[in-house]
Amino acid sequence: MSDTDPALMTAEALLALYARRALSPVEALQAVTERVARLNPWVNAFACLNPRAHVAAGDSAQRWASGRPMGLLDGVPTTVKDLVNIQGFPTRRGSRTTDATPATEDAPLVTGLKAEGAVIIGKTTTTEFGWKTPGDCPLHGITRNPWNRDRTPGGSSSGAGAAGAASFGPLHVGTDAGGSIRIPAAWCGLVGVKPSFGRIPQWPHGAFSGVACAGPMTRTVRDAALMMSAMARFDARDPYALPDDKRDWRDDIEDGVTGLRVALVRRHGFDAPLDAEGDAALIAAARMLEAQGAIVEEADPALPDTRAIFGRVWGVALARLVASTPEEKRPLLDAGIEEVARRQADMPATDFLGAELMRIDAAHAMARFHQRYDLILTAATPTAAIGADQPTIRPWEALWRDWAPWTFAFNLTRQPAISVPVGLDEEGMPRAVQVAAALYRDDLCFRAARAIERAAAVSNVAPV
Repeated sequence: MSDTDPALMTAEALLALYARRALSPVEALQAVTERVARLNPWVNAFACLNPRAHVAAGDSAQRWASGRPMGLLDGVPTTVKDLVNIQGFPTRRGSRTTDATPATEDAPLVTGLKAEGAVIIGKTTTTEFGWKTPGDCPLHGITRNPWNRDRTPGGSSSGAGAAGAASFGPLHVGTDAGGSIRIPAAWCGLVGVKPSFGRIPQWPHGAFSGVACAGPMTRTVRDAALMMSAMARFDARDPYALPDDKRDWRDDIEDGVTGLRVALVRRHGFDAPLDAEGDAALIAAARMLEAQGAIVEEADPALPDTRAIFGRVWGVALARLVASTPEEKRPLLDAGIEEVARRQADMPATDFLGAELMRIDAAHAMARFHQRYDLILTAATPTAAIGADQPTIRPWEALWRDWAPWTFAFNLTRQPAISVPVGLDEEGMPRAVQVAAALYRDDLCFRAARAIERAAAVSNVAPV
């Protein structure tokens, strides 16, 4: 990280400088906005910018000057994905079928971020309704990867991934129903956290409410834990919200992995693809954990074929989305949405309920597996970032061939999982692995991710 450019600094570094009066939140915001002005015309990370961010930064500067910061994130530049409501801003969801009516209240996680003093600089792009991995949408076009503009940042949190890699501030909100935080994090060299289901409350719920989570996307594990501390606050609007746990998720994050049992997992109920460099990254991460005292062994949780479960959840959600779109607006939808929806539009209720029972079976298998293993180590993506301009062809196959074969199982089981970078491939693109823990053991995920981060010691600032 840079010692001089505030745009490249971590949230923790910014806060330390604010506390010493060595830097102002106004100066930090200025550094970020100058970088956005220079790079965003081709990165295309933003759905909209916040014209009052400078006011929030100024208010924060006054609080720091008076010695009374208001929370954990006071003055830290932050972005929010455009599937999440911010009062006074439209939530367009990457779609030409939505309108520009501003939201009338903040989503729960935005309430938490604002309460802790975060300066929200804008809303980031998303694939339409968060349905796919390639980072384009009908409303905002193509978002590009700052590591290589010919590659996609991934999705559906495409703008958050690109903004993080381009150093448009240190903290970024993503959402994840099948890998939409962890995939762009892996392809952009970031840390991406899918917390336990309900840990970070959401309202309103989206198309994939039964499996979707919101979470941090940052350049360091500690920043991710800090950000989650602000976001993970009980909110009665979300019927699935966990009870309030007013903790700082950085607590115990440096405790390491000595004595923890780690399962190196290569199957989520089917033979997921993984290229040679991805496999090498996975083995390297296993050795990093072993070198720090973890007990690592290859094991299989004996899951059912998770493709059969997630495919139904995904397809039915998109079929419902299409059915709820006025007929005259359906031609405006991404064609791939209708392609997937058609496959499941006539699914009997018994089949969908059968998929839910299979999901519960998978969650049970994982719960039993975690009686033997504290952590799971697996790949994050089958390859490095794919092309940004290539069309989406046969999305049903691409889901478990090119996009999310390593991520969607943990949405089905609702347990926490973190994508953490481990280095660059021969073409200079980020590679990552994924760690998961039993439901509600987000703390173990953070400890393992931090252990890998310490050992890998990679730069995650894109050379732009």
